[in-house]
Amino acid sequence: MAKHLFVGLLAALLISQISAAELTLKKLRDIMKCGTKASADKYFEAIKSTFKKYNINTPLRQAHFLAQIGHESSSLKATEENLNYSKKALLSDFENYFPTDALAEEYARKPEKIANRIYANRLGNGNEASGDGWKYRGRGLIQLTGKANYEQFNKNTKENVVANPDLVASDANLAVEVAGWYWNSRNINKAADADDVEKVTKLVNGGDKGLKKRKEYLARAMIALGIKNRK
Repeated sequence: MAKHLFVGLLAALLISQISAAELTLKKLRDIMKCGTKASADKYFEAIKSTFKKYNINTPLRQAHFLAQIGHESSSLKATEENLNYSKKALLSDFENYFPTDALAEEYARKPEKIANRIYANRLGNGNEASGDGWKYRGRGLIQLTGKANYEQFNKNTKENVVANPDLVASDANLAVEVAGWYWNSRNINKAADADDVEKVTKLVNGGDKGLKKRKEYLARAMIALGIKNRK
């Protein structure tokens, strides 16, 4: 009898722990604190499917993933790169592409022209005149950028995102899946397993831009998913 009671208590404990760790719609809304109810509702099922498909299958991995997509998408509100830069921003952030005031003035507040210039002849794109920079600008909850990356992701989905790149921003499932695909292609689970937010951020962003905000999302995700005893 005592043995059966112990097994029953252990099973109940395990079930309660799994339940505490499982992402729910309410938890997603809590993590994406400044996001709207509608945005959380829109992406919830797609996020759970992406977790399963790309082995983002522990609370720690999920917390880091949610923190990154939260920051990258401004709490699930943005699925497309904002390229509406001012002259000042072009001169400070893209000085290699806009070395003079006159050139920056010519391109300022013209997102399509800016994209075609800064993404020309790289990431699988053609030259500035090809229009590839704008066509294959960043989209998704972790932004897919450049024709070569769209072609790689295209092998992973039934939708033709090379011919129809706007789908990556407009289709909720694709917007989330592209983030999962990117995460998996760079083995970011490994950095998440080590609870290394700086490394996770570098793998996602290429640097440490927005690290403070990413840590804030991560802290909320850790609480929501019941993660304790961190290093």
